[in-house]
Amino acid sequence: MYLNRILLSASLVVVALIVQVTVLARLQLPGAVPDLLLLVVLGLALVYGHTAGALIGFFAGLLADIAPPADHAVGRYALVLCLVGYAAGLTRPDNGQHRSATVPMLVVASAAISSTLLYAGVGALVGDTAARQVGLTGLLLTATLYDLLLAPFTVPVIMALARRSEKDPLAAEPGGGSASGGERANSWLTSGVTLGSSGGTIFGKGRVGRTGKPGRLGGQRAGLLGRSARNKAGRIKGVKRL
Repeated sequence: MYLNRILLSASLVVVALIVQVTVLARLQLPGAVPDLLLLVVLGLALVYGHTAGALIGFFAGLLADIAPPADHAVGRYALVLCLVGYAAGLTRPDNGQHRSATVPMLVVASAAISSTLLYAGVGALVGDTAARQVGLTGLLLTATLYDLLLAPFTVPVIMALARRSEKDPLAAEPGGGSASGGERANSWLTSGVTLGSSGGTIFGKGRVGRTGKPGRLGGQRAGLLGRSARNKAGRIKGVKRL
């Protein structure tokens, strides 16, 4: 299961980064750039949980930090995506599946805003003032708008792939063992125990009724006891006649 997670996450992150650099970054859209890498991290975190979301976000951000044409300090975007992936994973329900698209879309909007603010805040700490020159308000509005427009076409697909990788055809039953093994074990255990037509349980050739009616084995025992009692009574009567 963990190998499936690693392979799927690595493949999606690499593909998203390639599309991000070669296609989305060259669209020359006003303001921010649609962040496909962020949407991949969010989709995986919504299915895998906060721990996996933080790990996937860190390595995805680190890959984006070192991929050309990166012009910022290494580890800056890794920290942002790590925190965002962790927070998104906290919204994962117990059954691993959201009932509606409202929560994922709210997570996307919140992540777009928080990632932009975190990126600008970390940049301010290391002396990068590019966000101030471009305009932080414009970046927030455009980043949220672009991510929300792109999310319905990407996040559901990513979540569906993540759920499919979680399914194991050889998964064990809650009591232990595989489903087929459990059926074979149950059939083996119940091969000598079947239910009779009168509600009783048959053990071999005898039957003990649950309804109080004597079964086949009970009838044989009752017949033997009855004959022995009649024979004994006959001997006693014979002694009295003498």
